[in-house]
Formats: sequence, structure tokens, C-alpha cells
Amino acid sequence: MSDVSGISGNKLRQYIERIEHLEDQKAVIAADVKEVFAEAKNEGFDLKILRQVLRIRKIDKDELLEQEELISIYMNALERTTSSHSA
Repeated sequence: MSDVSGISGNKLRQYIERIEHLEDQKAVIAADVKEVFAEAKNEGFDLKILRQVLRIRKIDKDELLEQEELISIYMNALERTTSSHSA
């Protein structure tokens, strides 16, 4: 292929084919992940919690500690406002 408007057809085709190949791999991996979730569900695991655990494990430990501390602070603040409303 020749250049059209300064675009190399060969180079463009190479990028497109690489992306298509990666998209195919991504589809296969997504199907594999779906299968593992199905297996976990069949074993009695709660998929919502499993996904939450996966998200948590991706978080940096220091960031996770900070988030947990803030959640605790927010929950305590809410409990105080809830108990003051019911009094």
C-alpha cells in the first residue's frame, strides 16, 4: 500500500491488525473470567462480594488504609446524627 495523504497504508494495516488481535484475546479472556465467576457461584460464593474483594485487592495498601479510616469517620458521624435525630 502506498501513502495516502501522508498516511502509510502498510503501517496503518499493521496497527489495525495488532488491535484486532488484542481485541480477540480480550474477548477470550473475558469469557474465561466469566467462566471462573460461574464456577465460584456454583460453589456458593457471593459474586457481588467477590467482585468487591477483587477491587479492594487492586488498591494500594496505604490508600486502602486511608479509605477505611475515612469510612469509619463518616460512619461514626452518621451514627451521631442518626442518634441525635431519634432523641
